[in-house]
Amino acid sequence: MSEKNYKLFDSEKKVMEVLWANGTMTAGEIVKVLRDSIGWNRNTTYTVIKKCIAKGAIERTEPKFQCTAAISKEQVQDYETNELVDRMFDGSKEKFFAAFLEGGKLSEDEVKSLKEMVNQLK
Repeated sequence: MSEKNYKLFDSEKKVMEVLWANGTMTAGEIVKVLRDSIGWNRNTTYTVIKKCIAKGAIERTEPKFQCTAAISKEQVQDYETNELVDRMFDGSKEKFFAAFLEGGKLSEDEVKSLKEMVNQLK
């Protein structure tokens, strides 16, 4: 699959978060983590893992149904951010950033950090 689909549903993100945090795991290990953390049963977890495999987000290898993240969290974040900017701000990052700054209360440290990020872009 040359062009990966970085659009993940919330359930798919839960599976991916486990892999991003822990690295390669068997499907059974993922089942245990999600059962203990959010109460998912085995069938639910396997269904979501298979959806992630179909999208190219997870690579499956044998033995024991080994699962490895095929996309990074940063790739998903970039995709989701661009989708939001396109959908809500007509593709304008400037409008997005302005709305972000107007809408929230930022601490002095957050403002300083954002200024440093902008200055590094120059």
